[in-house]
Amino acid sequence: MQYLRQTLWYRVEYTPSMKIERHGQAKILTQEEIELLFNEGFQTSRDRTLFGVCLYTACRIAEACSLMVKDIYTNSGAVRSTINFRKANTKGKLQTRTIPVIEDLRSLLISWRCHAGETYLFPGRHPSHHWKHLHTNSADQILREAFERIGIEGASTHSFRRTALTQMSNAGIPLRIIQEISGHSNLEQLQRYLDVKPDQVKGAIASLSMLSYRGKRTFPPVEDELSAVPLPREELSQLSQPEADGWPEEIPDW
Repeated sequence: MQYLRQTLWYRVEYTPSMKIERHGQAKILTQEEIELLFNEGFQTSRDRTLFGVCLYTACRIAEACSLMVKDIYTNSGAVRSTINFRKANTKGKLQTRTIPVIEDLRSLLISWRCHAGETYLFPGRHPSHHWKHLHTNSADQILREAFERIGIEGASTHSFRRTALTQMSNAGIPLRIIQEISGHSNLEQLQRYLDVKPDQVKGAIASLSMLSYRGKRTFPPVEDELSAVPLPREELSQLSQPEADGWPEEIPDW
C-alpha cells in the first residue's frame, strides 16, 4: 500500500507540476535552451540521439523508443535518407509516416551506430524484458534529470514535438504539410500543439496598417461646397437664363 501511495503521488502530484504554468501543455523550448540541453543537460550519446530524433522528426517519445535499426540504417550501416515510423507503433495506429533525415540528426545517428541494438535503435537495459527497447518511463526520467541539471522547468518529453511543430508553423509551412509530418488525424488536433507568442499577435495586428485610411482622398466639408448665404434674386434669374455662347444648340428632333 505504501508503494501504491508513493506511485500515485508521483503520478498525480509530481509529474503534472512540470506543466502547471503552461496550462497543461509542455513548454516550447527556445534555441538557447536546446543548445544548453544537448551540450550540458544530456550526459550520453544515447540521450542526445534519442531526443534528437524527437526534435528533428516531431515524433512522440514512444515512437522514438520503438524505432528499429533497419528503419534507420542500411545493411552497410549507412544512415537512411528517411525514417519510417511504423503504423503499428504510432498513436492510434493511423498510418506509417516517412520523415526525411536532416544533417543535424544524421550526425547524431552516425555517432550512435556502434551502440545501437541488434533489433531496436535504443535497446532496453534488460534484454530479457518483453519490451526489448528503452521504455518511455525511463526516457522520461532521463529527460527530467537533464532538465533539472540545467534549470529548465515546465518541459517534458512532449516539448520536443511541440517545439518542432511550432517552429515549422512559424516558418510559414502550410498546416496540411505539418499534419503529414505530425500524423494528427485532423488540423484541429494539430493546432492545439502550436504556440502563439505575444510578439506574433502584435505583428499580426501591426499588419493591419496596410489598411490605413491615411493618404486617401479627403472630402471637403459640406459648408465649403455650398454657400450659407442665399444668392440675390437677380443672380438666380441669370442662372436660369441660358447664355447664347455658353449653352449648346438644341438638337432638332428629326
